[in-house]
Amino acid sequence: MERYIVEDTRNKIEKHNTKHTYWEENGVGLIRCKLPFGDYSLPPKVAVDTKQDIHEIGLNMCGSMAEKKRFREECKLAQSAGCRLIFLIEDKHYKEIPDLYGQKIYLHNKQIIPGDQLATAMYVMQERYGVRFEFCDPEDAGRRVVEILEEQYEEDKRIQEARTKLP
Repeated sequence: MERYIVEDTRNKIEKHNTKHTYWEENGVGLIRCKLPFGDYSLPPKVAVDTKQDIHEIGLNMCGSMAEKKRFREECKLAQSAGCRLIFLIEDKHYKEIPDLYGQKIYLHNKQIIPGDQLATAMYVMQERYGVRFEFCDPEDAGRRVVEILEEQYEEDKRIQEARTKLP
């Protein structure tokens, strides 16, 4: 699918078969989730997924097969929906991916993984799915989420202004 529509989960599926059939026949994917208003929306252009620490993202990326698959599918869905997914890892000990090299990462399930393995997995996911991994101190996470979302807003605004100047 190259295009997606977000449908509010309060819509009764059986009452919208005609629309669903049209979308399916025309290559429009459907993502169902609760919307704050309206029945349909477009996916966001950017989304921030916060991780409480390096252990959580390590478990997502290097834990069980089911967890790795769920994480990968989330990244693939964001990419195919045209959304830039940014993982913001709240951790005082790491500032960027290279800081993981040579470290031992203790996951919440008591498993230990080499930091090199997690760093490599992050680089692969960035390359394959266009996600981004950022690190910040936990006390800076609120500010950083706002900054990331505002950066996208400002970029969209610049693009819109450039379009209005076209002949």
